[in-house]
Amino acid sequence: MATIEEIIEQVRSYNPKADFEVINRAYEFAEKAHEGQTRLSGDPYITHPLEAARILADLEMDSASIAAGLLHDVVEDHDVDIEQIEREFGDEIARLVDGVTKLKLADFEVSVPEAEKSDGQKKKHAEHRRSAENLRKIFLAMAKDLRVMVIKLADRLHNMMTLSALPPERQQKVAMETVQIFAPLAHRLGIWKIKWELEDLAFKHLQPEEYATVAEKVARTRGDRETDLEEAVEIINRRLKEEGVEAAIQARPKHLYSIYNKMLREGVDFGEIYDLSALRIIVNTVADCYHALGVVHDQWMPIPDRFDDHIAKPKSNMYQSLHTKVIGPRGEPLEIQIRTWDMHRMAEFGIAAHWRYKEQAQTSDEFERKMSWLRQQLFDWQADMRDANEFLRSVIEDLFTDQVFVFTPRGDVVDLPAGSTPVDFAYRIHSDVGNHCVGAKVNGRIVPLSHKFNNGDIVEIISRSNSQPSLDWLSFVKTSHARNRIKGFFRKIHFADSVARGRELIEREIERLGSDAQNLLRPEKLAKVAQGLNLQSEEDVLAAIGFGHVAAGTVINKLKAEEQPADTLIVSNKQQTAGAVVLDGMDRVSIKRSRCCAPVPGDEVIGYVTRGKGMALHRTGCPNAIAFRQNEPDRLVEVQWSQVDGDRYQADIKIEALDRVGLLNDISAIFSATNTNIYSARIKSMPDKRAVLELTVDVRDVKHLNELMTSVGRLSDILKIERIASHHAGKVK
Repeated sequence: MATIEEIIEQVRSYNPKADFEVINRAYEFAEKAHEGQTRLSGDPYITHPLEAARILADLEMDSASIAAGLLHDVVEDHDVDIEQIEREFGDEIARLVDGVTKLKLADFEVSVPEAEKSDGQKKKHAEHRRSAENLRKIFLAMAKDLRVMVIKLADRLHNMMTLSALPPERQQKVAMETVQIFAPLAHRLGIWKIKWELEDLAFKHLQPEEYATVAEKVARTRGDRETDLEEAVEIINRRLKEEGVEAAIQARPKHLYSIYNKMLREGVDFGEIYDLSALRIIVNTVADCYHALGVVHDQWMPIPDRFDDHIAKPKSNMYQSLHTKVIGPRGEPLEIQIRTWDMHRMAEFGIAAHWRYKEQAQTSDEFERKMSWLRQQLFDWQADMRDANEFLRSVIEDLFTDQVFVFTPRGDVVDLPAGSTPVDFAYRIHSDVGNHCVGAKVNGRIVPLSHKFNNGDIVEIISRSNSQPSLDWLSFVKTSHARNRIKGFFRKIHFADSVARGRELIEREIERLGSDAQNLLRPEKLAKVAQGLNLQSEEDVLAAIGFGHVAAGTVINKLKAEEQPADTLIVSNKQQTAGAVVLDGMDRVSIKRSRCCAPVPGDEVIGYVTRGKGMALHRTGCPNAIAFRQNEPDRLVEVQWSQVDGDRYQADIKIEALDRVGLLNDISAIFSATNTNIYSARIKSMPDKRAVLELTVDVRDVKHLNELMTSVGRLSDILKIERIASHHAGKVK
């Protein structure tokens, strides 16, 4: 176990000007807070924050980060609040501790109500949603201060080192999230030193047999490889000295997870992998890098198409190095990386390399400019994703897939998922550029918008102010950001149509009732109704009417509630016997739901006394009910329909969505989660890449129906969802 004295000495070795007093005070505070607490491994709990701080010191982080690493669990586990941390250690450290405290992706057990613990599907859904919500917090915290993620990675690395103390099922869950989220994050932030350790530790727990096999084979052949590498190092060292190039040469073994992935990717056995190790040549200047490259290629035959110049074209995470592969001294492939010492530090520590210089007042505007792409992407994800699970899927698609690096005409690097197109590039630059994109030039040549980029392409977007997105773009765009911006554009069009339709419906109903539309539809009154309906604005109220989520009569009654309380007769289901209701002043009559508008409890309804067939319930906004008011008003009875617990009523909804694989499964999952039966479904794929679904569902009341429609409407592929007339309306149950 590391000691605080060792950590302070380590910090002193790379930053003599660090604030050692605050580091020491943070340790004393954490030690007192964790006194008497142990980890599942049996070790004193203070060993965890100490090891996290040691890992941060290995990354040469600033003193604020190391202090926050020591304090990162005191708020979560003890009666300590952020305000106390701020009083003791200042605003900067308090913000870092607060950011890390909130990032609990897999470091907690999801709390599920006892009644649900027997239902595995609900528990799994709750866990997945909680993880997605916490991933959203991770990226929001990162966007504000990237050090939060570095501290979180140090915390996760030590947890992975002690993972065997957890139950097997929990080990699998934590290891899977590590390899799917945290290791790729370390990669994108350029922190290679953390990335490979996380991957190997996750590999060990997720696939222990495969891990043991690869480790055993690597160990068995290590002696031969070391002999080969020693020979190669001796040769290249001698040649560089002859050329007057001062260099340090390191042998770099490949980590086990990368070896295993290569075996899977290329479909080869372990014995067919020859580049299990690589040489790294570290020199003093950029000029020496290219000089050393010439020496290497003069000594050994380079393998065609296996050279990358990441010095001239750095990766977006600021990684720089020359990569080449040659036929080595014994006729086998040999990978060689060539870089300066500064490049080496950036390659190992990534963004963590920045804060030591910042603390020493050597600020880097270039660093901030290069990292702005990540912050912007994080905020874009926050704006795009309404649903947590959709957010999780988009992050994995965008952030954790293979990347392609292209350039703007000004030379700025833009990284995109492999397979991205000019439309993806346009939306990455700005939403308006994407919405008005009509064409693109790649390396000076006009290309189709579906063109897939290669590394190093120079991209120029052609736009026109009167153009707009096409639904066809959804068939080839790669990034979730572009996909969601295109979907959002078409959702706004449907929203505007629904607002206009809702305004027309409510004005018509107000006119029919002889009320003053100008007075009732004042913005402040609609805003109060919106709040009561849990909607954001008055436009949302009108859109809900246009979509059919809320009846115009319901809104009018709420608008008139204080001025003119409704005087209605209550028809309670408690009076029902064999499908009949006793009404005041009337004989017992049979009550049926009309087929034309299929009302459900909670709707504003009116009773129409038919000729010999009892009473039919209509929604007040139903065209037939409006006609009855004009032609047969004496047959109408004002009623309010109450619901009986346990009764279900069929209602029809129509969904317009962007067609994709798995759409119906995602929609069905929402109904399953609320134990709602889908009575029937009619699905049609349209030529313009839309899908139209007409579903008949069993609901308790209008509130239940509206909640379902709202949940489905949150899916990013949904363009429009509305309630329609039912063909299955029957007798009131």
